[in-house]
Amino acid sequence: MRIKLTILALSIAALVASCTGGQQQKQHTGETVSITHTLGTVEVPVNPQRVVVLDFSALENLDYIGVKPVGMPKQGVPSHLSKYKNDASIADVGTVVEVNLEKINELQPDLIIIGGRLAESYDDLSAIAPVMYPMVLNTTNFMGAFEKVLNDLALVFDKQAEMDDALAKIQTRVEDIQAKTANSDDRALILLHNRGRFSAYGSGSRFGIIHDLFGVKEAEPGMGAHLHGNPVSSEFIQKVDPDIIYIVDRSQVVGNDVIDKDEIENKLVKQTNAAINHRIFYLNPEVWYLAGGGVMSVNMMIDEIEQSL
Repeated sequence: MRIKLTILALSIAALVASCTGGQQQKQHTGETVSITHTLGTVEVPVNPQRVVVLDFSALENLDYIGVKPVGMPKQGVPSHLSKYKNDASIADVGTVVEVNLEKINELQPDLIIIGGRLAESYDDLSAIAPVMYPMVLNTTNFMGAFEKVLNDLALVFDKQAEMDDALAKIQTRVEDIQAKTANSDDRALILLHNRGRFSAYGSGSRFGIIHDLFGVKEAEPGMGAHLHGNPVSSEFIQKVDPDIIYIVDRSQVVGNDVIDKDEIENKLVKQTNAAINHRIFYLNPEVWYLAGGGVMSVNMMIDEIEQSL
């Protein structure tokens, strides 16, 4: 019996050693995987060691699987990612809209991950290293796009179990919200506020997840999926008369302005059902405007919508 147990133990040890060795070899053999995104198809090295991330949602996903970048934009970093801004070992490579190509090149990355704000820099960045472009915004199928983003990262970093777990937990939370909204006739209007001006967003837009995924009904259908929304007036808001108003205050994160609720909730807005019933909700602009497509921010978005229903 002892001999059998010893043989079994040695067999298990050999198997573990083989698997471990295989993983270590995987990092150094030059193996790649093919990743397709809206800007093209790229061969990405498996388990890249030097990653430059130029999008905060992508940084959230790297954080979730324990991957630390060698470079990132350190201006306008959301507070929930502040540990990276303060990490001196991570190089500052510009902003999410304008990066320092020379600095990125000096870092010798083997993978660069970008967001929508840098789509026009794709070719320039591709000359430095393979570029992934994970996008979940401006789509009516948020969960489908989100699942692809997580699965692509899982394939590159060999983290399928972790990503499957994150996706399953989020899906459960989404279904709980959908059960509530399916039985509600409340109509919502999503507004981006920027220094006294409003833009409205509908299904398929960057904030359309509220309608398309969570199932909150639109106060004004047909707003379209314009990147910068549809400019609207206070008179329009009063006329639409939504039951819920969601406010994303851009000026708070871009200009570091303090929210002026008197300016937003003016005498016309105060005549809406949303105002009368105290259902004007100020969404966290760091999450909704600066990020919005990573594991952290999606969970934070779910938190805010849950509290509004």
